[in-house]
Amino acid sequence: MPRIVGVDIPKEKRIDVSLRYIYGIGPATSRKILAQAQLEPSKRAKDLSDDEVAKLTQVISAYKVEGDLRRELSGNVKRLIDIGSYRGFRHKRGLPARGQRTRTNARTRKGPRPRFGVRKRAKPGAPAGAPAR
Repeated sequence: MPRIVGVDIPKEKRIDVSLRYIYGIGPATSRKILAQAQLEPSKRAKDLSDDEVAKLTQVISAYKVEGDLRRELSGNVKRLIDIGSYRGFRHKRGLPARGQRTRTNARTRKGPRPRFGVRKRAKPGAPAGAPAR
């Protein structure tokens, strides 16, 4: 498994797909990086030579990926929360920050619905008041 900027990329996949396993690199950025490194996108990651891996690492170092990108994004959210903006408030509460409705939907941000008073049914034939198992 080739290791690029601290990430093990899958060796059996094409290099243009394998690069997407690095946080911050998507399809378009992957193609752009391969063009700058002068590599064939259809080549498999396991077929890369050490020189080609070094060339890829050098090209990727110009981009903000992995830890630096995560740190910048979390810093942006923290800044919104600190200045007390509406978007920061929504992030703090774990609600959608871009105007989506929340009366229905928004389950990804809000999590599973709360279940109050749900009890298991007693098994038939069990004495009354006995806990269900």
